[in-house]
Amino acid sequence: MKHSEPSADLPQGQDAYRRLLAEIRAGSLVPGDRLLEVDLARRLGISRTPVREAIRQLEADGLVIHVARVGAAVRSLDPGEVTELYEMRGVLEGTAARLAARAASVVELDELAAINAEMAAGFGNPARLYELNRQFHAALLDAARNRYLARSLAGLQKTLLLLGPTTLEEDERARNAVTEHESVLTALRARDELGAESAMRAHVAAAHSIRLRQFRNRAAGADLES
Repeated sequence: MKHSEPSADLPQGQDAYRRLLAEIRAGSLVPGDRLLEVDLARRLGISRTPVREAIRQLEADGLVIHVARVGAAVRSLDPGEVTELYEMRGVLEGTAARLAARAASVVELDELAAINAEMAAGFGNPARLYELNRQFHAALLDAARNRYLARSLAGLQKTLLLLGPTTLEEDERARNAVTEHESVLTALRARDELGAESAMRAHVAAAHSIRLRQFRNRAAGADLES
């Protein structure tokens, strides 16, 4: 299992939280995994107190639940919840694109284009693609200039971490994502608010389709193993 590195700049509880969050995102910690304080303290090289603090924070985020006779565990999502998440993501990010079409500066549009160009040059490097994709969506949200929308998306994005590694690990999905970003950019440059929202909703719907396929494949694999 690949683990995240500690940070000397953060209090131990916050650092433990950050590292566990990174492991959930990377798929090193998967839904259903138990979070045992003793084991985590030993693995992270810290005492149980900051581990307990990190687990409480993950629970407040909705990423960890307490299971009877098991204790703290990474929360599992069912396909219905995944669909609800992506439906909400489509609404929120579509709105962000619509607002950005109205409010984004030329500099911000150029930044979005530059990020997407880097993505086009980064196929085959999922970690880099994930970070660039995150930057693209964050820059678009900044360009929307709506702090309440940003807060709503922040909570949603944490829950989406439960889905594990990025869909951009698949080359075809990565190439399609770049093309979909370009469609959003075309509408943004034209100041086409409805077109930008529609393009972003289509982008989110495509990602949702990949996630559902991954769920079906995991379920089929589990049936074969049982």
